[in-house]
Amino acid sequence: MTENLFNPFANFDLGKFDVTKMFGDLKLPGFDMTALMTAQRKNLEALMAANRVALEGMQAIAKRQAEIMAQAVAEVSGMAQQMTGSGNPQEAGAKQSELVGQTFEKALANMRELAEMFSKTNTEAFDLINKRFTESVEELKTLFTNK
Repeated sequence: MTENLFNPFANFDLGKFDVTKMFGDLKLPGFDMTALMTAQRKNLEALMAANRVALEGMQAIAKRQAEIMAQAVAEVSGMAQQMTGSGNPQEAGAKQSELVGQTFEKALANMRELAEMFSKTNTEAFDLINKRFTESVEELKTLFTNK
C-alpha cells in the first residue's frame, strides 16, 4: 500500500469500520454513546423509509405517465379516423374544435392527477423525516436533562 500524504483516509477500508467497537468503550462523563448510536440508527432508518416512499411514489408516477401516453396514442388514432370520415368542411371544423377541447380538458385532468400524486409522495416522505427530526430533538432534550 502506498501512502497518500495529502489524504490520510485514502487507504481507509469502510467495510472494517465499526463505530460501536471504535467508540463503544469510550467513556465521556455525562455522555451516553449508546443513546447517540441508537439515535443515529433511527435517523438512518427514517431516511431509508423516506427514500423508499419517494421511490415508490416516483415509480407510480412513471407508471401512470406511461398509461396516459398509451391512452393518448389510442385517442389520437381514433381522432384521426373520425377526421378522415367527415366530408363536409363545416362538420369537420366543428368536430375538430370539439376534439381539441376534449383533448385539452383530458390533458389538464392528467396533469392535475400527476401533480397530486407527486405532492402526496413528497408530503409522505417529508412527514417521515419531520417526525424523526421531532423525535430526535426530544431525545436530545432528554439526554441533556438527565445528566
